[in-house]
Amino acid sequence: MPFDLGPGTAAALAIALLGAAYVRGYSGFGFSAIFIAFAALVTNPLPLIPVVFACEMLMTVFQARSIRGHVDWRRILWLLAGAAIALPFSVSVMLSVGEGTARIAISAIIFVLSLVLLSGWTLKRPIGPLGHGGVGIVSGMCNSAGIGGLPVAAFMSAQPIEAAIFRATMIVYLTGLDMITMPLLWAGGLVTWDTAIGAAMAFPLLGLGVWLGGRQFLSTSPSSFRRFAVMLLLALSLLGLLRAFTRI
Repeated sequence: MPFDLGPGTAAALAIALLGAAYVRGYSGFGFSAIFIAFAALVTNPLPLIPVVFACEMLMTVFQARSIRGHVDWRRILWLLAGAAIALPFSVSVMLSVGEGTARIAISAIIFVLSLVLLSGWTLKRPIGPLGHGGVGIVSGMCNSAGIGGLPVAAFMSAQPIEAAIFRATMIVYLTGLDMITMPLLWAGGLVTWDTAIGAAMAFPLLGLGVWLGGRQFLSTSPSSFRRFAVMLLLALSLLGLLRAFTRI
């Protein structure tokens, strides 16, 4: 097994992978945060972060046809510009210090924001390029810990964005974010042959999970989708806090 995983641990991670892929197929985000939070309970998650990012990119291949025509490219470009500024610093800090304290702060902020969003609050004014770039910087700071999509999902949940556009934009943004992050992780020694083996083993489960989640999305109303997105953010922030505090 890659990463010297035992059979029991590998089986548990496979089940978590399938569940996380289903959530990604439905909502467009949450895969990395769910899988890494679970992985931290059974093994050292740091070597698995590049595998997770590779899986994110593979899932986009499965979803490309269904999201075509719904992607907000202008929003994505500004978000990625901000993330690219922050990622080199973020990855270097994570590799040298660890992500536990940062995860506590990130998860706490997202937890509070999720509660605000549950109250029905939304942004009434359009957010311009600089605002999206700023959110991208925050996202880049978070992505070294594998949760760079959560600040963007929270930011977009607070805006009147159609469910199909929200989902498609998150999928493409996360793919671009991971493509920027992977070379930095490789330079830091985290990308190995085990990374490729792990991604190859995950491929069938990714396809099944994304397909099931996509079918569920097609039958979901916009109000139900937004409620699910906010509840998912709340749950992921709690998982992040649990993971961080159990590692202190």
